[in-house]
Amino acid sequence: MQFYTVRDLRTTPKSIWEDLAEDGEVIITNNGRPTALMLDITDGSFEETLKAVRQAKAMIAFNSMREHAAKQGFLSDEDIEAEIAETRQEE
Repeated sequence: MQFYTVRDLRTTPKSIWEDLAEDGEVIITNNGRPTALMLDITDGSFEETLKAVRQAKAMIAFNSMREHAAKQGFLSDEDIEAEIAETRQEE
């Protein structure tokens, strides 16, 4: 996997395209931080590739939410059952 800067996109685009064709992916950095991922898309796989990328991004967001929730604390199964029982008694 090759890393290129945003400036490299303007100054050496040919080497970026060559590495993309060879390796299948290239990372673009901005101020030393990865900001974009370029993927080689083979003929006829655009929709499949886009779907896979979107699923991966959704999974990353989901895992981030789970991690955030874990830091705040989970309810145990017993706590959940107690909440359900209490709510049913109020009805």
